[in-house]
Amino acid sequence: MTPGGEAESARRSPIPAAAGVRRATLLTEDGVPIETRYEPSLAGGGLSTGAPVIVVAHGFTGALERPALRRVASAFTQRTAVITFSFRGHGRSGGRSTVGDREVFDLAAAVDWARALGHRRVITVGFSMGGSVVLRHAALSARNKPDQEEEHEEREGRTGAHTAGADAVVAVSAPARWYYRGTAPMRRVHWAITRPTGRLVSRYGLRTRIDARGWNPEPLPPVAAVPLIAPTPLLIVHGDRDPYFPLDHPRMLMAAADRASTELWIEPGFGHAETAAPAELLDRVAGWALARA
Repeated sequence: MTPGGEAESARRSPIPAAAGVRRATLLTEDGVPIETRYEPSLAGGGLSTGAPVIVVAHGFTGALERPALRRVASAFTQRTAVITFSFRGHGRSGGRSTVGDREVFDLAAAVDWARALGHRRVITVGFSMGGSVVLRHAALSARNKPDQEEEHEEREGRTGAHTAGADAVVAVSAPARWYYRGTAPMRRVHWAITRPTGRLVSRYGLRTRIDARGWNPEPLPPVAAVPLIAPTPLLIVHGDRDPYFPLDHPRMLMAAADRASTELWIEPGFGHAETAAPAELLDRVAGWALARA
């Protein structure tokens, strides 16, 4: 993975907190340009102090400039620095969406940029599709399980990204398994992904470009990824009014996880992902992550 020129200069001389908002185009390990934005903490604390940074992975059809993601970033910057980006096929990033497969490269590029900027502690927070990506990224990171890297490569095939892992991981509204069609919203999502007409609607109506080739090989399912994340702290957050994924999804993830390093929050009244996350929940998520990173 080779970040853009801005990240390269950051490697040579970490930026001070006062430098403010920065934008960069990062090049992923498989050659896709990803639009990225860095925002310093409004609570103070410079990079020289080893202050942490939260890297936010949005849900399907989200993007860096979408109001929901900007609201999440605004909430998190009250406590710490934040990096947001658009997954491939979304916003101004290049490529086409693989709906959680090769997106692990996009997150890896953002995490590597965070460390290049001087942050020694990196927290990944993913919503919905982004939640599945942060789980796989953490499981695949050689930093977490160097003795199992070869096994991960074999199971993941071409998406075994090489990157330093996160110091804490939060998955919000994430699926536990692939191909779930048990709710009307997820049946609409599958129509948008798998049908030519659906992909046209996604491209022009939702501004999301989808790769028509599908998965080959199939990526590691989230429920198979979570056991590999320990001992990195993991938080699973899910709403009891999620219209996409019912509560068996977070419960499956928790059942597969290491209970010594994992917490599950079932949030009353919460719907789905970043569009429904209230400010109070975002603040608690940030507090949990900063305490454990």
